[in-house]
Amino acid sequence: MPRVSFTPNLNRHLDCPTAHVVAATLGETLEAVFAGNPRLRGYVLDDQGAIRRHVAVFVDNKPVVDRVNQSDPVRADSEVFVMQALSGG
Repeated sequence: MPRVSFTPNLNRHLDCPTAHVVAATLGETLEAVFAGNPRLRGYVLDDQGAIRRHVAVFVDNKPVVDRVNQSDPVRADSEVFVMQALSGG
């Protein structure tokens, strides 16, 4: 089952512990996490259902390619990490 982890900074604002879900794509993975934590959806996805610009998502240490439909594949042993994309100096 893919493992989904969130940045500690996000955990300060929302309770989002590491989750293990059954899924074949990133979209299915995120939907499974949102089912248990609906408030998290608004942080990760915009009103069109795409990954927000200020959020970075990695599957097996690689940035996701499909930020709109989240069709990137995940394997049973995949690691998904969701974090804020920070900028500044």
